[in-house]
Amino acid sequence: MINRYLIIIEKTSTGYSAYSPDVDGCVAVGETKKECEKNMKEALQYHIEFMIEKGYEIPKPKSRAAEFINLQFKKVSQTAAVL
Repeated sequence: MINRYLIIIEKTSTGYSAYSPDVDGCVAVGETKKECEKNMKEALQYHIEFMIEKGYEIPKPKSRAAEFINLQFKKVSQTAAVL
């Protein structure tokens, strides 16, 4: 069975961290983005294999896709910045 899980990779002060919004408690880190992605794939594999072994229900992927949107903001005035 093949499932596709969305993973979120974020830059940190020491490298990268990742998690999947569809699989609670499964996280990974890495010094590079590529290493973090590899570690997250392994973490998900082990996490779900453990769930199967223990008879837990496997989380179904809910996240279908992720997209970025560009937003442009006008320069904030000094008055608005104080508020």
